[in-house]
Amino acid sequence: MAVIVALGAFLMTLLGGWTAQRVTDRRHLVLGLAGGLMLGVVGLDLLPEALHAAGREVFGVPLALLLFVAGFLVAHVVERLLAVRQAAHGAENGARVPQVGLTAAAAMVGHSLADGVALGAAFQIGGGMGVAVALAVITHDFADGFNTYTLTSLYGNDRRKALMMLFADAVAPVVGAASTLLFTLPEEPLGAYLGFFGGILLYLAAAEILPEAHHKHPALSTLMCTVGGVAGIWLVVGVAE
Repeated sequence: MAVIVALGAFLMTLLGGWTAQRVTDRRHLVLGLAGGLMLGVVGLDLLPEALHAAGREVFGVPLALLLFVAGFLVAHVVERLLAVRQAAHGAENGARVPQVGLTAAAAMVGHSLADGVALGAAFQIGGGMGVAVALAVITHDFADGFNTYTLTSLYGNDRRKALMMLFADAVAPVVGAASTLLFTLPEEPLGAYLGFFGGILLYLAAAEILPEAHHKHPALSTLMCTVGGVAGIWLVVGVAE
């Protein structure tokens, strides 16, 4: 059952990516929405799950929050190092680094893989839990597909690479769900990963996606897309609960 539900997540992810590439004439609105979706996923979905799963503290601070901050810093350091390296090879100052987009998309794929594992584990616990998690995974995989395509293309990668990462993101929950037929991922490592990944996503949303969305089009419509993205994730989380 978990694998069958994961196939629905596969289709929803592709739909999200298809939507992102079809609205290129409204790129600022796409980026505004992507930033809102990412902010909502981090604050309303990933962090609560991470704190619940990896609840132990390290020197007075929850492990999930430590890894959240670490993820933010790692994303910042990696981007700066790649930018310096590119500048040393003659690239223009401020030019976007394609590898950052691919790395961010790869993190999205890892998140979708964890979604599939969580889906399989939920069905192992019981049917009611499985249905609740299935609803959350399928609905927010639209945002995952949307963000994966947007992140890859935003940093200057060509359409072929963006579609390749989108397909990998769509397949990931199916692979994750199927893997639970063989083993179950311990709760604490999964929570630690979600905290770290949440920090990476927040950095990309706050430092890259939203500034780019408002750079040339500081319009109210862009802002409303961002707010709508957050509200949409809140609705998904609320329905799933």
